[in-house]
Amino acid sequence: MTSAARDRAPKPARKRFWFDPRFAIGLLLVAASVAGVVAIVSAADTSVVVLAARGPLAPGDHVDVDDLRETSVRIDGADGLYLLPSDLPADGLVVTKPVAEGELVAASAVGSMLGEQQTAIVLAVNGELAASVVAGSGVDVWSARQSDSAQTGAARFDAPAVIVSAATVVRLVDREGFVVDDGSAAVEVLVPRSQVARVLEAVANDDAISVVPASLPGK
Repeated sequence: MTSAARDRAPKPARKRFWFDPRFAIGLLLVAASVAGVVAIVSAADTSVVVLAARGPLAPGDHVDVDDLRETSVRIDGADGLYLLPSDLPADGLVVTKPVAEGELVAASAVGSMLGEQQTAIVLAVNGELAASVVAGSGVDVWSARQSDSAQTGAARFDAPAVIVSAATVVRLVDREGFVVDDGSAAVEVLVPRSQVARVLEAVANDDAISVVPASLPGK
């Protein structure tokens, strides 16, 4: 075929780009739907990262980042109820209430100065303990000084008085591991260091010591 013939031959038609406005609208609707779902899910995700105990924690224990693990929860007001990673100082905190293994650490269950202000003392107390006296509960420690019993031949005691208010129970001591008389019990409590001497004096004088559940505010 000559060049003139090729020039006269019909050229193939170019393919036109197909565009349907309905297709574009459909794409926009799909994109808007996906964005809406993402926005709804993001708004509904109110989870907060808080700290939980890796193992059981007792009052008086010093805890740091190695004793705790982060966990995500969806609880209203969790950032005010539970310990957050940002709430844990570099030097750690001291436990004020028992925390079970895996349990979320309540903000009220730790303190920064307790270890410097309080110490644990084991007390032999007269009589049985109230059922509400358990690890982590607040108690008042009462003491009755022993008076002269020469005339009667039997021990007599003066009127009891509170020597420690709102002490924290660490644990109830097993009788097999603590020498106590029949009808008495032993309990380990956290007391302010400023009152330790008074408590030890009562113990040394064989005063009658009792542990009573602390009164709740407003009761």
